Amino acid sequence: MELIEKANEEAIRRMLGAEPVLIDVVPAGEIVPDLQDKMILHAGPPLEWDRMCGPMQGAIAGITVFEGWASDLEQAVDMASSGDIAFDANHHHDAVGPMTGMTTVSQPVMVVENKIIGNRAYCAINEGLGKVMRFGGNDEEVLNRLAWIRDVLGPAMGKALKDMGGIELKPLIARGLSMGDEMHQRNVACSGLVLRAIASAMARTSDDTTALSESLAFISANDQFHLNITMAMGKAIMDPVRNIEGSSIVTAMSRNGTDFGIRVSGTGDEWFTAPVEMPEGLYFAGYSEADANPDMGDSTIVETIGLGGFAMGASPAVAGFVGAGAASEAANYTYRMGEICAAENPEWTIPSLDYLGVPTGIDIRLVVDSGIAPTINTGIAHREPGIGQVGAGVVRAPMACFEQAVRRLAANLGLS
Repeated sequence: MELIEKANEEAIRRMLGAEPVLIDVVPAGEIVPDLQDKMILHAGPPLEWDRMCGPMQGAIAGITVFEGWASDLEQAVDMASSGDIAFDANHHHDAVGPMTGMTTVSQPVMVVENKIIGNRAYCAINEGLGKVMRFGGNDEEVLNRLAWIRDVLGPAMGKALKDMGGIELKPLIARGLSMGDEMHQRNVACSGLVLRAIASAMARTSDDTTALSESLAFISANDQFHLNITMAMGKAIMDPVRNIEGSSIVTAMSRNGTDFGIRVSGTGDEWFTAPVEMPEGLYFAGYSEADANPDMGDSTIVETIGLGGFAMGASPAVAGFVGAGAASEAANYTYRMGEICAAENPEWTIPSLDYLGVPTGIDIRLVVDSGIAPTINTGIAHREPGIGQVGAGVVRAPMACFEQAVRRLAANLGLS
């Protein structure tokens, strides 16, 4: 249909024309739209407390104590279950968050601005590896780390970014792809590039050498530091693609440990949901599938812009880690995802695949017609609250989401 094709051309034009820049770090309560006290934004489509999975409930209890709304985890659970805490999806507030995706008023969020459109997107700073809140951790160690990020790292990054005029992200991603990152499971190169870009400005704007040393050490020790930056970038790129009449391009994919949801340009902000699937992959010593929680997080925004599982060909080191077997299989993931996308990105290319542009613009029609579901690289959380990450792997988006979206788009266009 000509209307759909032209609408998709416009969607791809907006995606490829975006100019995302990391410009600041600001307390969420000062900048995230409509975020209020005693309100928690979470990953995935909206859902109520009783339907939340274990790690999501654990993270909510922890962040409630962190914000000072409750004195301990037990009181926090009582508040959450009785309606004293308001919940909403990050995506409803120009924000994203990995795994459980906690966003609350006092947390610092990184600000990415799309310089072409002027819209902004937000994501909290990556906490590092091990027991962390994004995987449901909520003990004293986790809360102390969040307090340090709030009081030390966040302000230091904000000062440095303003001093240096921000960090342009598209060329940084292009370089990361050539260095073996796919920007979801592997962010080693881009995390190093961010550290290289911001270190001198952090030194220039710091008056506390101990705090500076701690901040630089934290970034350098966190191989996943760049993930949250990529996520905010993805949100800043995709939000202007919403609400193009007739477009069948996916503008968001997200999951909360219970539901997987997608949004499509031509159907506005409506969520199309289905039960989320279990990831397949490798587990840390002492853990197995029996310990795993179904998939969760807003980090699937990364695949929506052609990275992560769609760029696996750039990162053969990830292939074995996510259960793909031989390193050569990584290329097949990228080729397969190209079958469900409307275009390639000429600025984000994969040298080992003869500079193939990453697959860009998931088309719900191609997904349904081909039967190929988007492949997502992901971490695996323990199903019980408070334990954290137990592995990493790959998961596929439920086909039912795309089938629902195709029917709704057809109805909107009078084709059904």
